[in-house]
Amino acid sequence: MSSTLVAPAAVQAHRDPNVRRWLAAYTCSMLGDSVYYLALSWAAVRAGTAAQAGLVMSASALPRAVLMLGGGVIADRLGPRRVVIGSDALRCAAVLAVAALLYLTGPGLWPLALLALVFGTVDAVFVPAVGALPARVTGKDQLARVQGMRGLAIRFASVVGAPLGGLGVAVGGASAAFALAGALIAVSVPLLLSVRIRELPGGRPDGPRATAWADLAAGLRHIRGHRVLAPLMLAIALGDLGFVGPLNVGLTLLAEHRGWGASGMGRVLAGFGVGAGTASLLLTLRGRLPRAGLLAGVTIVVGSLAIGALAYAPGLWAAVGTALLVGLLTGLSGALCGALLQTQADPACLGRVTAVSSLISLGFTPLSMPLAAAAIGVWGLGPVYLVSAGVCALGGVVALVVPALRRAELPA
Repeated sequence: MSSTLVAPAAVQAHRDPNVRRWLAAYTCSMLGDSVYYLALSWAAVRAGTAAQAGLVMSASALPRAVLMLGGGVIADRLGPRRVVIGSDALRCAAVLAVAALLYLTGPGLWPLALLALVFGTVDAVFVPAVGALPARVTGKDQLARVQGMRGLAIRFASVVGAPLGGLGVAVGGASAAFALAGALIAVSVPLLLSVRIRELPGGRPDGPRATAWADLAAGLRHIRGHRVLAPLMLAIALGDLGFVGPLNVGLTLLAEHRGWGASGMGRVLAGFGVGAGTASLLLTLRGRLPRAGLLAGVTIVVGSLAIGALAYAPGLWAAVGTALLVGLLTGLSGALCGALLQTQADPACLGRVTAVSSLISLGFTPLSMPLAAAAIGVWGLGPVYLVSAGVCALGGVVALVVPALRRAELPA
């Protein structure tokens, strides 16, 4: 499986109208997601107890994790644009149906839980297809820049989506917020239909008559046998495992312990967001950073030191500055790892490769959050932050000690 994209892009990705249409579609879809999650949490809290609301919010996690690898096979078999368009259409229809139901009948837990299950099931196909689509939209030499643009879209959606969802709730309740989410997702469909797609050379590498199981096995073999992808997946897993706990549940407990309150925690998170956004902007403008594998390893290791230091920040503004550094370094390492994944993988296997990396990030590493919370209760914040930083640093060590990954470069 060594096929590559046919030719480099004629223009830089951020100047390419075709890439801009893809970016606009992706941004609308992510905005719709942000509004949807806020509307879902609001409606679930209004319809039941806090425990019931938590179950509704987590209902999408299981089908997404269980079906993610199969979603990667579907994305590679049917083509990522077709799958993304179909997924967005299904998500839009489901959200608008629940919006109409809530408007006509009032809040209820069962339709919300069903919507969460549908969303999680569709996400299992949507996420791998989204990861595979950039390779069909631009040249291989522009995929690092596209990774930065994608990061900016995610940051924009996270910042703007919550106020938009809150406005929808304030104007017309959860039904209006769901309708707004559905409308935003719907906008992405015609934009995606207008995006030109590059054909892969040589057709399907797994053979036209391969079964779905054979396709999945071929994708896993591609990762396992690849000199860069295999250690890269391990580095991503260790980095995420050490990062998720401290920057989610750990930060909440840190703010409570230090007396910073919700506003202080919000400032720390804002510092992290600014740092991560700056990293995405840097990659968008530069397009290529030399010695990407080495730089990814170094930024993971240094970023892990910043994670450990966060628990020992002497005051709120020191914590904000440390979080900004964490965001900058982990954002840069994450973007570089994503760009290496995009450029090293066989384009015909990108759906399956993305499915594996997404399963690690969205399925396995969130399990560290309850473990981190329990460990903080037993040993305190400082030791748990240091252990988490050590786990994260191991991901950087993998990138630095494996020669093929350390020497990996992004295409010029």
